[in-house]
Amino acid sequence: MSQAPAEARRAGVFVALDDLLRDRLTTPQHVREGRTPLRIFLPWALVLGGLHGLFIGCYALFNGTTGATTHMLAVMAKLPALFLFTLLVTFPSLYVFNALLGYGLRFRATLRLLVATIVVNLALASSLGPILAFFTVSTKSYTFIVLLNVAILGIGGLASIAFLLRTMIRAQNAEQPLDATPDPTATAAPAAATETPRRALPLLFVWIITYSLVGTQMGWLLRPFIGHPGQPITIFREREGSFVEAIWNATAGQATPNNLRR
Repeated sequence: MSQAPAEARRAGVFVALDDLLRDRLTTPQHVREGRTPLRIFLPWALVLGGLHGLFIGCYALFNGTTGATTHMLAVMAKLPALFLFTLLVTFPSLYVFNALLGYGLRFRATLRLLVATIVVNLALASSLGPILAFFTVSTKSYTFIVLLNVAILGIGGLASIAFLLRTMIRAQNAEQPLDATPDPTATAAPAAATETPRRALPLLFVWIITYSLVGTQMGWLLRPFIGHPGQPITIFREREGSFVEAIWNATAGQATPNNLRR
């Protein structure tokens, strides 16, 4: 009898992730009622980030790099840390943007939404992880694996941005701010107010670009993720250059062990 509640809780955790991916937990009422709780989705961010980190670490492992196992474990910890540290740095700015632009998200709702957005990003990225592992086994091209991983994380990022925009627009169009007690005497917002998201989208995109730049530079600071076969494995690299510079050099055919070490 005692096993049944535990099994139900475990099933509920998987159902919650499935509902999030199927867009069943993104209405203002769902967020207001706490149906995207941090106690469920924060662990999911850690698990999914670690899973994708496992696939990333396969490159060093399959190429026989010394210390590859330690490197893989480090990447499994660093990938979720990348997203959570980026959230820590950019969360205050999104909350202020949200308040100024009238999207109706209160503090707790904003935090829950951003953690859910990270989960969406990592769920898609980790689902593409087997593809990354396949190419890791079938090619030894370091530059190709780096760019493929960037593309996978970019796809996840675009999907999570769409998720964030859709949810915030729904929140702004709701009659009541999220986390607020419904007021039965309140009247519907005027038609002009529902147009606010469209007018505010350029400013919201400014925040999205800021988040992307912080995230890519955070990844550069936490590198290496894909260990270069010609370099010794280290947990962190020295602070130098930037992610944008490295990708530019890679796409221009100028990548070397010194300017593209991830």
